[in-house]
Amino acid sequence: MIELHTWGTPNGRKISIMLEECGLPYSVHKVDISKGEQFKPEFLRISPNNRIPAIVDPDGPGGKPYSLFESGAILIYLADKTKKFMPADATKRYDALQWLMWQMGGFGPMLGQAHHFLRAAPTKIEYGIKRYVDEAKRLYGVLDKQLAGNAFVAGEEYTIADMSIFPWAARHEWHTVNLADFANVKRWYDIVNARPAVTKGMSVPYLN
Repeated sequence: MIELHTWGTPNGRKISIMLEECGLPYSVHKVDISKGEQFKPEFLRISPNNRIPAIVDPDGPGGKPYSLFESGAILIYLADKTKKFMPADATKRYDALQWLMWQMGGFGPMLGQAHHFLRAAPTKIEYGIKRYVDEAKRLYGVLDKQLAGNAFVAGEEYTIADMSIFPWAARHEWHTVNLADFANVKRWYDIVNARPAVTKGMSVPYLN
């Protein structure tokens, strides 16, 4: 059974969604980042950058235990392991990968900065708020254009690219984005949100 070391963040929930979609058995190991548990030596052994999520697969490559950190790498690993949610066609595979990288390098980090300046900064910094909210809206515009001619982010197939973007879009209110302003994103969001595995994955870990 795969160990999922995670917390209730968009990056963590990418992986719980993928595990649910693949039907892989997994156990949840909460890493409470509000209490600094990501700095514990036992977690650093599997995630040296002290970030969630991370996984430990007892049946890794060659049948040997394998640990992995970074949500994008984990998504690719699980797609390769299960042969699911990654197109077999080379061109379509790269389409999915480029949108995964778009999320990893832009959508996630920029929305995270918007979250910080709007919700966590000790003082209100108008420059930071405007910079990152404007960038968030620009990125939603990019996504909206991509979805204008595609059912899903990377084409007609639901892939790990969708799973990587959805948990960030699920916090659209945190970065003052109204999905009604992005009709194609809203259509896609509602379709993905209705998937049972997404509902289950978005509830992991249960935070009481």
